Amino acid sequence: MTQPRQRARSDQDKEVRKTALLTAARELAAERGVREVTLTEVTSRVGLHPSALRRYFESREELLLELAQQGWADWRERLLADLAGRRLGPVEVAEVVAGSLDALPLFCDLQTHVGLSLEGAVRLERARDYKTAASEAFDAMTAALVETGAGLDPEGARTLLTAAMSCAAYLFQLSRPSPTLRRLYDEVPRWAHSALRFREQLTTLLRAVALGVHRPAEPT
Repeated sequence: MTQPRQRARSDQDKEVRKTALLTAARELAAERGVREVTLTEVTSRVGLHPSALRRYFESREELLLELAQQGWADWRERLLADLAGRRLGPVEVAEVVAGSLDALPLFCDLQTHVGLSLEGAVRLERARDYKTAASEAFDAMTAALVETGAGLDPEGARTLLTAAMSCAAYLFQLSRPSPTLRRLYDEVPRWAHSALRFREQLTTLLRAVALGVHRPAEPT
């Protein structure tokens, strides 16, 4: 990663510094998980004193919320690209949605923390910005799912996406066990059978949801 200059003087320099901080946080989260990301490690990775971060983000929570907001844009872009121009059945739609989240592990990890700590720890306007971006992405994906011809009305598409977010957040945490749990799974492999199969488990659950909200076309 390119090291930014020590003192950010221009708007361009400040944007470079902000991007560097986000990149460092993203790398640390990928290496250790979101819960292990600290401001000290983030700023150290880009060669800054921890106090300097306050010029760009007011807190660790705001920094991570920014990554979550970018994650919504990434999910929308990926899912819309995967659905573009395709006519799919409900089972196929579920598989596409599951695959789009499997490709975004950081976003899945962040979803656990957004509701628990990140949204409630930032200023009102920052939380509003996040909710606005997430809602716009959610609405765009809802419309794209309806257009697949899979028998999903807007309510059904929203239900499928909500289930996808909730299940992905939970299953992702199960699929990244602690060292203690890894030892336990080595001793009792059958307990690991479900926990470590993120995409397979997510796909199975979303198939059931998609079939449940599917509305077959009425005969003409």
